[in-house]
Amino acid sequence: MGAEPLQAGRGRPRLLLEHPDFYALHKPALWLTHPVRSHGSSRVPDVVSFWQSETGESSLGPPHRLDRETSGLLLLSRDSESARRFFVLFGQRLVAKTYRAIVRGVPAWTDYELDAPLGELGLGGGNRVIMRQGVVPDGRPAVTAFRVLERRAGHTLIEARPRTGRLHQIRAHLYHLGLPLVGDKIYGPERDAFLEFRETGQTPELTRRLGMARQALHAASLHFPWDGAQVRLHDPLPADMQAFWDGLEQAGR
Repeated sequence: MGAEPLQAGRGRPRLLLEHPDFYALHKPALWLTHPVRSHGSSRVPDVVSFWQSETGESSLGPPHRLDRETSGLLLLSRDSESARRFFVLFGQRLVAKTYRAIVRGVPAWTDYELDAPLGELGLGGGNRVIMRQGVVPDGRPAVTAFRVLERRAGHTLIEARPRTGRLHQIRAHLYHLGLPLVGDKIYGPERDAFLEFRETGQTPELTRRLGMARQALHAASLHFPWDGAQVRLHDPLPADMQAFWDGLEQAGR
């Protein structure tokens, strides 16, 4: 069975708001936030380089980042002063971020706030992925508020509001709660799925088992103060996540 490549380019970054100090963009899934060195033969497209080429503005920079497989709202500062201002806002936790997630499992609660420190699990003890985070006693403080939006056919559409900004925070916290993201290769029920992906690529069989070709996580909204006003940005659920969710409704009939 051949590999189904995880290719960006099915959709391009899309402008949601142009402000004199920043851009708000939709980042498609499978695009990097910014360029990184790659040892492979193909270069993965990134939002910063793409938008620099579109606008001719070489000073663009991301005050925050999204994982490659995560879609949604991404800010790009337009100069060093706006970059500094965003650094302060994010540092003081004045940027409210909301995500949409489709998970396996149906929690009994409607609202739940998890306060559980996160840190690297380390290799060994069944963990073979060096970057995997987990709830550990000596981890860094991590708090995420969750709300159930809808339940359907053994799955749940959840709103996640991270209070802190730890690596893989939402994904690791959902796994800790027994609610792994659909499509997640690192924090899903198949603990070696990421290693399989590294060896074989995104095969149709792997996609079938995981439910989606990428993790079902979308940065849906941002809210922050700017120049005496409140900026509120929204990005609807992308087509692939919506299609998966709609398919569950059909399956449940």
